[in-house]
Amino acid sequence: MTEAKGNVLLVDDEPSLRSAVEAYLGDSGFQVETAANGKEGLEKLQARVPDLVITDIMMPEVDGYELLSSMREDPRLKNVPVVFLTARGMKSDRIQGYQARCDAYLSKPFDPEELVAIVENLLARRNASPAFDASDPPDIATLARQIQEIKDILTHQGTTAPKVTPVDIDFTPREQSVLTLVAQGLMNKEIASQLDTSVRNVEKYVSRLFNKTGTNSRTELVRYALEHGLAE
Repeated sequence: MTEAKGNVLLVDDEPSLRSAVEAYLGDSGFQVETAANGKEGLEKLQARVPDLVITDIMMPEVDGYELLSSMREDPRLKNVPVVFLTARGMKSDRIQGYQARCDAYLSKPFDPEELVAIVENLLARRNASPAFDASDPPDIATLARQIQEIKDILTHQGTTAPKVTPVDIDFTPREQSVLTLVAQGLMNKEIASQLDTSVRNVEKYVSRLFNKTGTNSRTELVRYALEHGLAE
């Protein structure tokens, strides 16, 4: 089986367009997940971080601008490229879209080949110059130092056992293994190697750990784990 070019979340409240774009992107080699509105899109973003998001602007409850704003405020999502796909093609609308920090703007009706070209270009740029990702920080020395500082702070009056407040969280065995290795300061590639799995799977488990612990970065996750006796 050929590996997908990337994981795309498509958010649009028009079923026919959603189905057509999903099929075209799928035929072009992308793995596509869909959401029928902005609210559902945000829920799916919390469950899984995609490589790119395509979203309509005019949607009920949560529109495209609100969706993009929420993403840019989330450390795990702020660097995910976003394409606005919308019927609103006026110059003022495009300016507002770019001011909201979308990465591309395509007006309906659109050429499917142009959409694929935009998606491929954005993903190529991101892969060539990967931005900071809270799930896998580039400076492992800094992370190791931060973890040690957390352990020192939590150590009670010079004893070797840190103060803990037990908490019951239903981790799967693999999530617990990933958490233990994150607490040791390992990066996703190193964790993948130790657990004999893919980096993508590790990213998935780290994302689940963020969700289950209510944290947004690895240092926050490690602090939480040590404070509650979830890792050593």
